[in-house]
Amino acid sequence: MGMCLALTILGDENITRVLADPPLIWKVVAPEEPEMFESARAEQKRPGLLSRLFGRRAERTREQEFMLTPPEGTNTDLDKAWHGIHYLLTGSADEGNPPLDFLVRGGRAVGDVEVGYGLARALTSKQVREVSEALRTLSADALRARFDPGDMIAKEIYPEIWERSAEDDDPLGYLMENVKVLRDILEQAVSHRLGLVIHVT
Repeated sequence: MGMCLALTILGDENITRVLADPPLIWKVVAPEEPEMFESARAEQKRPGLLSRLFGRRAERTREQEFMLTPPEGTNTDLDKAWHGIHYLLTGSADEGNPPLDFLVRGGRAVGDVEVGYGLARALTSKQVREVSEALRTLSADALRARFDPGDMIAKEIYPEIWERSAEDDDPLGYLMENVKVLRDILEQAVSHRLGLVIHVT
């Protein structure tokens, strides 16, 4: 199945809440799987006596009040093209300069709750706007010109399909299709002044 990178729109207020209470990330990335949230909550350290006596009701209230207002919760994924797109943006496997390194390094990690492969990361509305503005300076032709199959294989850019022929797989076309998906969700987030959560599934 492989590793796919997902992006979910989330507002700054809810980002702050998720960063303060990391199990809530499951209500963002998998709202249809409440058992994932319950499991993450159960894994938290057992609270002290006073917290058990007075904190549970407040905790339940906070959880019940955690709601996503559309377009929050809108999500998409870059399939397995995310690492290749990072390469087009930065020329590297796991480095690069902000804000264009955001797919693998940007934002703030959400606690220690693993969602898929590693931790989710949250980018505020300001960070998303910076990413969008930086990406807007790169035309499709400029990104195509950065496609270097040999270098990508040498740098082990996942999923290492880059030297396949255009007739068989069209790896460059695959990347560019997903660049459009990325641009679209960034524009949607920016137009509503919202942030993003990124995680690999």
